[in-house]
Amino acid sequence: MAPTTETLTAERILEATEEVLRRHGPAKATVVDVARALGVSHGSVYRHFRTKTALREAVTKRWLDRTSERLAGIAAEDRDPEARLRDWLATLFEAKRHKAGGDPELFATYSALIDETGTVVGEHIADLTGQLTHIIEAGTAAGTFTAVDPAAAAHAVFHATGRFHDPCYVREWQRPGIETELEAVVDLLVRGLRATDR
Repeated sequence: MAPTTETLTAERILEATEEVLRRHGPAKATVVDVARALGVSHGSVYRHFRTKTALREAVTKRWLDRTSERLAGIAAEDRDPEARLRDWLATLFEAKRHKAGGDPELFATYSALIDETGTVVGEHIADLTGQLTHIIEAGTAAGTFTAVDPAAAAHAVFHATGRFHDPCYVREWQRPGIETELEAVVDLLVRGLRATDR
């Protein structure tokens, strides 16, 4: 590829890395491949990301942040906390299912990268459970929920719905009736959050 005349930015490198990962998968994608796709030297890529691991972590974080940002908008809304909770969980499921079905090669690649980038995944989960905590706190303040410890309740809700967002369940996400199963689980969780008999 001919050398690029555009300014090389971290964002451009991450976009190119995503394309290289889509084509070659994590085992065969290298910094040299990313540099070649951009028409620059691999040293130029290393100036932005000091190691292959740093580049992989950044591209994984970027991928996970797309979901987090979408959900953060729902968590921050000023409306009924129960409706927000339901929408947040449904949106999380749809976002994960869309990623898995819309670009299965890249989803498989990111699933492999996630195993390598535990810190990034931990931060993502902390962000998501923080958003849930915010929704449950709002519900408790409004009298909709009776959670004594909103953070503990948020962790419980997140783990109870894992089947609908944890990539290890990806094969189940296209089954007929899966949305109904999610609704049933969310109904049960909402009833538990509303319970006054603690």
